[in-house]
Amino acid sequence: MVTPGLPHQNNIQQIGYKLLSMLNFQGEKVEKVAKTLISACLWNDSVENKSRAYDVSPQTVRNYVEKQGMGVIDKLLERARKISLEVLKGVKEIDLSIDWTTKTWYGKPVKGSSEKGNSWNYATTKYKGKVLLLAFIPQVNGMTKDEIVKVLVEQVMAMGFKIRLITLDAGFYTVDVLNFISQFKYIVAVPVGDVKVYEEFDGDYTTNSKRHRRDEQVKFRLLVYSKEKVRRKSLVYFARATNLDLSKREVLDLYNKVRGPIETSYRNIKAFLPFTSSTKFVFRTLIFVLALVLYSLYTIFKGEVGREEFRLLLILLFPELFNPENFTFNVIETLIYTIDLFLRR
Repeated sequence: MVTPGLPHQNNIQQIGYKLLSMLNFQGEKVEKVAKTLISACLWNDSVENKSRAYDVSPQTVRNYVEKQGMGVIDKLLERARKISLEVLKGVKEIDLSIDWTTKTWYGKPVKGSSEKGNSWNYATTKYKGKVLLLAFIPQVNGMTKDEIVKVLVEQVMAMGFKIRLITLDAGFYTVDVLNFISQFKYIVAVPVGDVKVYEEFDGDYTTNSKRHRRDEQVKFRLLVYSKEKVRRKSLVYFARATNLDLSKREVLDLYNKVRGPIETSYRNIKAFLPFTSSTKFVFRTLIFVLALVLYSLYTIFKGEVGREEFRLLLILLFPELFNPENFTFNVIETLIYTIDLFLRR
């Protein structure tokens, strides 16, 4: 489909073909399967629902992914890393933030972990306003938190970066994680209930985990601070563990600066994440990684186009998905012109 009046559509189509080529399945219905998965991401819809638009059964899509998915996942992750490396060209040291997110079997996001879901762990850094994906690993049965952190850190270091600072949320507060990251500068959120310090505090603290011997415990600097809970007019306490020799305020500000962007990145990843009724590990991993790649592509254009404009751009790449009644011509024209300028740089 050629839409009259839209300039430089060849550039747009080239991006579309590149996106489709990332899902390099083998088989007669590969194009239908690829378009089903990508369109489900773009519309934030279910894979099962979008498969009908391409005259392919949901089971066929699942079969393709379950048989060939791991190879495709590796190539998608490699693409996302290349995008980040291109943006970070010339950068030697980075601040790293590590997080996980959990999805239930039916795609509804939940806070924390879930017995009926899959957890995805990833590491990001922020550079020139862009939150970039550097490492990713799904959590499999029996994998400990320190093993997750080690794998993510090793992936980042294998890319040639020196880690200046690591920040983690309270879910990673364990003796083993603390032992591992002590080789770096770090700030970790700490559950106040674990340290039982309910007052403003800045001093030494030693863990008392019952799973470790006394000589295996970790000593660190503990910072406790409070915030007033307005509705109940009571104080709520928060804690951070660190080995930084900075003022308390500087440590807390630095944690928020490095840690905050990864939460924003997850919201943007979730905007591209489709739903599915499949409980297969490979299938759910692939759609999450595909959302990561779409997010990584979006980071390239961030600052020049908004997320929803970027989504519109990708929808325009697939004529079958584009309904001109849904959008005004002026928005489309502005978007195409902006991307064209970017491509010509």
